Amino acid sequence: MSSELRDLSYVVMNLIGRNGAGPHDLVSMARRGQRLYWAGAESKIYAEPKRLERLGYLSAEKTPGKTRERTHYRLTDKGLHALRDWLARPSRFPRIQSEAAIRIQASDLADDAAVVLESFKPLRAEIEELSALLDASEQRESAFPHREHQLRLLRSLGRRILRAHLEWLDEVEQVLGADARE
Repeated sequence: MSSELRDLSYVVMNLIGRNGAGPHDLVSMARRGQRLYWAGAESKIYAEPKRLERLGYLSAEKTPGKTRERTHYRLTDKGLHALRDWLARPSRFPRIQSEAAIRIQASDLADDAAVVLESFKPLRAEIEELSALLDASEQRESAFPHREHQLRLLRSLGRRILRAHLEWLDEVEQVLGADARE
């Protein structure tokens, strides 16, 4: 990996893809479901295309917008080459940052297991929200026929991640619920 490229660089170049995209488009894609696969602050997502343009991985052009001009980025040959090099490298197991896992590990320090169980309740609603985002994403896929297989596989991973979390939440409720009753 080039020292000037970051994990977020490859995410941004991927989302820009064949058709190009503006910073607002990138943030919109992130809000609509990418958070299942990577986390990035919106400010960094807005800033990364400008940085990649300065480095020669993207080109920018001004296009008309609803109220003002918008910047539309496209991959340069250098950007496409860097993305292709990255695609050829071995994939690593994903880094998982799970606040819920840390809460479980620390739950023996809680005064009452019911408190920890209560803190997990919003997770089910968030999983439902993410599932709805996957459903909506599926409805938009016809706009990207060149990525039909890739989007289907990505959605499959997302659904499996959500299903695994739901099954784990059932187990957490069963085990900690028994602790709370004792």
